[in-house]
Amino acid sequence: MVLLFVHGAWHGAWCWAEHFLDDFAARGYRVAAVSLRGHGASSLPRFLHACSIADYVDDLRAIAETFPFPPVVIGHSMGGLVVQKYLQKYPAAAGVLLASIPPHGIAAPMLRFARRHPGQMAKVILTANTLLTCSTVDSARTMLFSESTPTADVGEYRQRLQPESLRALLVDMLFRDLPKPAAVRTPLLVLGAESDGWISPREVRATARAYHTTAAFFPGGHDMMLEPERAHVVDYIHWWLDTALTPPETPPDR
Repeated sequence: MVLLFVHGAWHGAWCWAEHFLDDFAARGYRVAAVSLRGHGASSLPRFLHACSIADYVDDLRAIAETFPFPPVVIGHSMGGLVVQKYLQKYPAAAGVLLASIPPHGIAAPMLRFARRHPGQMAKVILTANTLLTCSTVDSARTMLFSESTPTADVGEYRQRLQPESLRALLVDMLFRDLPKPAAVRTPLLVLGAESDGWISPREVRATARAYHTTAAFFPGGHDMMLEPERAHVVDYIHWWLDTALTPPETPPDR
């Protein structure tokens, strides 16, 4: 079984390569992670801020079609929304959403951020630098990590973050190109983080309801693949993939 991982805003394939790729490969899966255009080491055929969610879906499609069978697509945050859009049109063995942008979009998280950090939000809009949302170690921890993540790790990961497309963040994910859950027939697993500073538990549950399933929650912050508690997430996904198409057994402890 092939697992294809899709990163969220500000990240690249590196966020999966840190731990998840090896963790799942050790369980017998074939694994791959895509860096969406303009992220990581990928090329940028157009100006970053003009890149759309449709462009990112096309990047995912291009990689998925290189495998002999449809892969399991696993998306985090913005990558979760990209996965939802992908599943409207293309086949997959299954889908997994980690701390995903909900089908109704990013308006609520953006409003929460603006209320908590009005100065930073104003700078993002004035400078078109979306990376200012995580401009310090403290702000990166608030947005992406829990208190249990070592400060040295937060600092290292923050240095690897990069700006995100304004069109993707402030147009497509706000209102222009949102998912249509009724068009998705692929089995979906929806996971959330208990200390997520970006996507609230309420929004994770709303995503699960939209796809007629129940969300599972784990300790840690938004970047579930980088948090100290990530092994529980790996175990749960592995259990779910084993049982998604057969009568479920008792899930592992979370």
